[in-house]
Amino acid sequence: MKKFYLSLLFISFTLLSFSQVTISPNPFEVNESITITVDINSTATDCDGLSNPNKVYMHSGIGSTANPWTYVTGNWGQDDGIGEMTNQGGGIYSITIVPENYYPATSTQASNATQMGMVFRNEDGSQEFKASGCQDFFFEVGTFQVNLTSPSNETTIINSGDNLDISATNIGGNANYTLYANGAIINTNSSTNAYSYTDVNITENKNYELVSVLNGTTITKSFSVIVDPGSIIDIMPTDYQDGITYIDDNTAVLVLYATGKDFVYVAGSFNNYQPSSSYAMKKDPTRNNKFWIEITGLTPGQIETYQYWVVDETPIANSPTLVKVADPYSTLVLSPFDDPYIPASTYPNLPAYPAGQEREVTVLQTGQTPYNWQVTNFVKPKKEDLIVYELLVRDFDADRNYQDVIDRIDYFKNLNINAIELMPVMEFEGNESWGYNTSFHMALDKYYGTEEKFKELVDVCHQNGIAVILDIALNHAFGRNPMVRMWMSDPDNDGWGDPSTENPYFNTTAQHSYSVGSDFDHSNPRTKDYVKRVVKHWIEEFNIDGFRWDLTKGFTQNCENNEGCTNSYQQDRVDILKEYVDYSWSLDADHYAIFEHLGSDNEEKEWANYRLDEGKGVMMWGIMTHPYNELTMGQNGDKNINRIGHKGHTGFNGPRVIGYPESHDEERLMYKNLQYGNTSNASHNVQDLNTALSRMSALAAVSVMVPGPKMIWHFGELGMENSIFTCNNGVVNEPGGSDGDCKLDTKPQPQWTNNWLTDAVRGQIYEDWSKLHKLKIEEPVFEGDYTITSGDYTPRIEVFDNSLPATELKNVIILANFDVNAQTVNTNFPSGVTSTWYDLMDATGNTTVSNSTSSISIPAGQFRILGNQPSNVLSIDNQELNGFTIYPNPSSTSFSVNTNVSDIEIYDLTGKLVKSYKGNFTRTDVFDISSLNSGMYIVKIENENNSQTKTTKLVKL
Repeated sequence: MKKFYLSLLFISFTLLSFSQVTISPNPFEVNESITITVDINSTATDCDGLSNPNKVYMHSGIGSTANPWTYVTGNWGQDDGIGEMTNQGGGIYSITIVPENYYPATSTQASNATQMGMVFRNEDGSQEFKASGCQDFFFEVGTFQVNLTSPSNETTIINSGDNLDISATNIGGNANYTLYANGAIINTNSSTNAYSYTDVNITENKNYELVSVLNGTTITKSFSVIVDPGSIIDIMPTDYQDGITYIDDNTAVLVLYATGKDFVYVAGSFNNYQPSSSYAMKKDPTRNNKFWIEITGLTPGQIETYQYWVVDETPIANSPTLVKVADPYSTLVLSPFDDPYIPASTYPNLPAYPAGQEREVTVLQTGQTPYNWQVTNFVKPKKEDLIVYELLVRDFDADRNYQDVIDRIDYFKNLNINAIELMPVMEFEGNESWGYNTSFHMALDKYYGTEEKFKELVDVCHQNGIAVILDIALNHAFGRNPMVRMWMSDPDNDGWGDPSTENPYFNTTAQHSYSVGSDFDHSNPRTKDYVKRVVKHWIEEFNIDGFRWDLTKGFTQNCENNEGCTNSYQQDRVDILKEYVDYSWSLDADHYAIFEHLGSDNEEKEWANYRLDEGKGVMMWGIMTHPYNELTMGQNGDKNINRIGHKGHTGFNGPRVIGYPESHDEERLMYKNLQYGNTSNASHNVQDLNTALSRMSALAAVSVMVPGPKMIWHFGELGMENSIFTCNNGVVNEPGGSDGDCKLDTKPQPQWTNNWLTDAVRGQIYEDWSKLHKLKIEEPVFEGDYTITSGDYTPRIEVFDNSLPATELKNVIILANFDVNAQTVNTNFPSGVTSTWYDLMDATGNTTVSNSTSSISIPAGQFRILGNQPSNVLSIDNQELNGFTIYPNPSSTSFSVNTNVSDIEIYDLTGKLVKSYKGNFTRTDVFDISSLNSGMYIVKIENENNSQTKTTKLVKL
């Protein structure tokens, strides 16, 4: 009789399995060899299925019932043999494994596992095979297995006073059962393989655990009941904002928009995450049925945490009944996924995630001490003068936090940039990220530091005349976002999903062709309200000076899966983005608005010219990587650089193009110089590191000096040559590689570990860029007009402002040579401007060119910047502070010095004097070094009155 009963139990368990996938033997222990077989002919799947795959891979994991994917084997999308199954013919594939050895778990972890999860895919992951309802396949692990037969759902909604039937069966022998409710034992049952109990007259929410023990193995089944509190209708005393409103040091009001939901509880540290009916939120029918609650009795300054438990008693297909979410308007969230890996040095005293909970929780704290701002009236640099330094905190310095950036403030000051643009710092998924996978747009990501430290960073920048711009990703959000999860389709019931058809914020399918994450519907008033709250938060709470709006092509509702439509004029997109910048300007009249649109001029001009007569206008990102890289490589591709400024864009009425040769999205110019640079001249081989570096100063001269805002990408000013596809292990995986492109991987920090500023060649780039930036910002002529003549190796830029008097710098000519040979360049000086042109890189004003000179020779990779008057911006004192410059450096034949000197001595690295010059020399003098052997030398100079001695390095090619 016993044998018959066990066989019936076995049948009940196998019925929970899947006919498409079988395991033999079953049940099994983790140290047994098992064979997993899949029949891809089965049609019992809602997913794409596998259609004539060349190979079939099993992607699988092992773990607890709560998370069968704790220890995963398989690399999705990679044809690397890991998890590859054997083709048995006829659409049948199999793989034999020993689970204890197959998964990356210790013996103890494997022995405690209770469930396996798996899906199947083709070799590149473009096809996948799942169970009916698009669920993963799950199988029990162990010969002792427990099946919870009632309740049938993880969460059961009941009316107050109802009963709950709880039953379970097991195989493997008679087990001992203990039932817990809210942590207290309410029933025990020993030596049985069929458990049954009824909890009666339930009037409060309960979390249950049914713990089953057999021969030292423990299996826990968790489930809960939520009591329907009924309809609680109450009008807010005032129109509280969504999220948290602090009333006083003891009281806060929480407001949640949850249209279509039946009721919401607030579970938090203040009720031990076991909310009673007094924590059921009220519904205000006069304000779009928003839910709200007043939390009282809070302790000033004490950190509390909370979640919303949002219930839909009759959800649409594939949507959950209960969703637990943090507040969409959180300004600080705690994450069980990310927080354990945040260094204490970066975020001291990080609040502990509440034990026993799941997913993000919101931090609530009354009585907070406001930050003491040192600068309360920061005057932003003119848009026309902006030199924006794009920076990823994670990859800027060794500690990868805000303090690193603060500590380098002198580096920015000496570089003479006047704005820092931070790639997204809002709470994103994971820690090692670029930040565009944002989940909470009003919360700082803790991996970079505290809110206090971020405010200090903004304050320090403002103290030093540097604006702070945030890169903000409001085209989309990712799966942890509460507004995705509250209205999601979750067919595999794992608590994650995509927006459902009921979602008021997101489209179920992206309405543009560059989809990432879940696509916001910006035609919806709720989405607009959310975006404006986000804008308001960063401007008013953090004194942020501007936003760079990521992927603005996605702000349309017209272009589902249509590349042509996405890249053409869309009126709804034009209008909604104008509405958003109008709102930001209503809060801060001088706020910077930057769009990463990279689209057609007929659409971009509407934003660039918008309210331009008021000094506003949206600044458009202007990618110019390809033509500038052709110049720095010395290659024969398109070298037309006219679109670096606004005059290269049809219909733009003012300088509102942030042109850039480099940004985070494009390959490093220096990397391509070294890989693909011109090698036709052995003495100026662009694939040689020092030669390639020596060309980067000319890059800045013909890019940043064009009137209008410009941008540089961090460490371009030091000639960073590491590919953006550099992996964590230092290997470069370019796009299309079998191992992924590593673009988002954390990058090494050679600029600091190798002290690049002291390197003669890299330090020269930094110094030249610094001087050019200072000229651009402080000389009024660079807010004037310009012409660009380009397309070959010797681009020419003329900058002029005829409203300035002739006694001031009103005409500038920039000449450069990107050939690998010296070039004679026609000066074509405009007539009647001046008889003498001054080299603006020479602070002494002594280096001149006569207006009668018809041409000048420019060495390979070098530039000249000439003005009708000398500039006093680069004063001699300033120059002496920054050190002197020899150029070109490296050089194979000769060099010059950028200041007046009386003596020059050249030493080899042993300290031996190998060459010297005595006399009174100027910038125009040339010092021959052709007789020196290749290598590194130290050059020592004395200035013309013998009052100061300086040294630098020289690289002889």
